[in-house]
Amino acid sequence: MKPDDFDLNANELIQALTDVRDHVTRRRTITMRTTTVALPPRVESILPQEVRAIRRKLKVSQAVFARLLNVPVVTEASWEVGRRNPSGAALRLLQIAKREPQVLLTAAEA
Repeated sequence: MKPDDFDLNANELIQALTDVRDHVTRRRTITMRTTTVALPPRVESILPQEVRAIRRKLKVSQAVFARLLNVPVVTEASWEVGRRNPSGAALRLLQIAKREPQVLLTAAEA
């Protein structure tokens, strides 16, 4: 990047540093009211074949994949055949795993 590519606003930089300092010293909690956060869009759904593709890309069995996702094996198997649809946190985790499947294995190591 060239120096011309940066738009430096000193006031914003000082405010950001003040916010971080206040958060670290527990003077103030960062909330949605005080901080602008770019949130990802809602995950609408994931197809059964996409769930299967994620698992196969990791080269793990349904039992191991279910364990990585922290769901019962019957739930994971139901997602793969389309009897049930993942929702909530599982849906977001599958979206992340679809982009970066290795993240599930990395998280399991921790």
